[in-house]
Amino acid sequence: MKNLLEIARVVTKRKVRKIEIFDDHSLKHKNSMFNQFYEALRDQKFKNDREAAQALYGCGPTDAKYRQLKSRFRKRLLNTLFFLDINLPKTADYDRAYYSCHKDWTLVKTLLWYDAPLSALQLARQILTASLKYQFADIIVNSARILREHSAAEGDLKSFEEYQAHIDAYLPVLQAELTSEELLQKVSLMMKLPKVDALTKLPEIRSYGEQLVKLTEQQHSPVVRFNMYLVWIHYYELQQQYEAMIEVCRQGIQYVNDNPVYKQHKKLIAFHTLKMSAFLHLQNFRDGRTTAEQCLKDLDKGSEEWFAFMEYYFLLAMHTENFTQAVAIFRECFGHSRFRKLSAAVQDKWHIFDGYVNYIIEAEGKRNKILLMQKDKAYRASKVLDHPAIYPREQKVLTLHMLALQVLFLLERRKFGEAGDRIEQLKKFASRQLRKDDYYRPLQFARLLQKYAKAGFQPEEVTSSAKNLQLLREHPMNYDGTIDNLEVIPFERIWERVQTYIL
Repeated sequence: MKNLLEIARVVTKRKVRKIEIFDDHSLKHKNSMFNQFYEALRDQKFKNDREAAQALYGCGPTDAKYRQLKSRFRKRLLNTLFFLDINLPKTADYDRAYYSCHKDWTLVKTLLWYDAPLSALQLARQILTASLKYQFADIIVNSARILREHSAAEGDLKSFEEYQAHIDAYLPVLQAELTSEELLQKVSLMMKLPKVDALTKLPEIRSYGEQLVKLTEQQHSPVVRFNMYLVWIHYYELQQQYEAMIEVCRQGIQYVNDNPVYKQHKKLIAFHTLKMSAFLHLQNFRDGRTTAEQCLKDLDKGSEEWFAFMEYYFLLAMHTENFTQAVAIFRECFGHSRFRKLSAAVQDKWHIFDGYVNYIIEAEGKRNKILLMQKDKAYRASKVLDHPAIYPREQKVLTLHMLALQVLFLLERRKFGEAGDRIEQLKKFASRQLRKDDYYRPLQFARLLQKYAKAGFQPEEVTSSAKNLQLLREHPMNYDGTIDNLEVIPFERIWERVQTYIL
């Protein structure tokens, strides 16, 4: 009762008249400008302040009405963060506990600030107990410090020594975790370098991996261990040693299975997704499908993580010419109710997939009746052929994919003249917009198409294509989820298809 009285005193003195959040009750008021703004953002109807201000008030983004709404809206949105529902079916106990401990830690600091020590200390003890179970080193150290201070003030030597022991035990763990995070972040920076430059960093990345191995031997921390696995995965990924990469992913998944108390949902999904990436590069559909069956049990269908994983699964099916499965995977994702909630950039990528899927059904359906049965009767090739093939700068490689798709559809219809026009358009785009160091494979592919058109669509008349094809093979596809490296069908396979269309 003393704690409740103490908290009630703080709330009575400091409470606001109205807690402004977005909950089911407040969102029922459809005429509210706040709710209109919220629903528009939720549905990604606005790309910038100018669009929002014009839609809501018919004014510019600097207008006082819009600026005031945005400021108050932001505050309400931030308030809502304190009431998020983390008890979703797929959420791991570790993730729930970590979120709850941090949320309660905010309450501890608030209670101490407003002179409610009894309640703050009781909550700090609860946080410490939960943190010790899951070994949250940062929270253990912080909560033990608060409790140690109280023990010193009360002259309680036994409790003081108990909390000091926790600090002594977990400060080295916390330092190891901070070091492991720093090393992983350094590796992440190196992975974003151009491939040639990143390869020069291999000795450095290996040394970081070895440091992390030693840290796992010195300190028992799931954070350090997970970061160690990720550094070694990147090390092998950079060298395209995909079998070794799969083995490290397997060890990471096994660690989660052997230590369920430390199961972190995002880490587990990351291991599965990286494993699927390796199978994509190895063109191993059988083992990739097994991984998918395992991973999909842990994924919330329709979540961003689910779409990201399914993308790799779809690409693997396309690359290995398991087209019937590819169509099924695509339809499951493209038709999902949450698809329209994805970012515009991700949706654009899946629309490219849509074009490739329907091209494959049209081209392969003549020989595969099962595939032909998957044809979407409402789909029209004009959706691709009439597309302007213009994308934002950060998605410019999609222009190449759309033009390549248009070429494929036109060749399938034996419209060689129009196909030649698109190839010329593709050639100009590639030479002006794609830098060699960043888009090596797309450029080689564009040159192959150019030579094919120049030879009058007679494959036997194409000169020096072997050189470009060899350069493609010497620089194999390396898809890391970034749009610049996307190949829905490997460029070598598209080239093989193109040569079957003879004028």
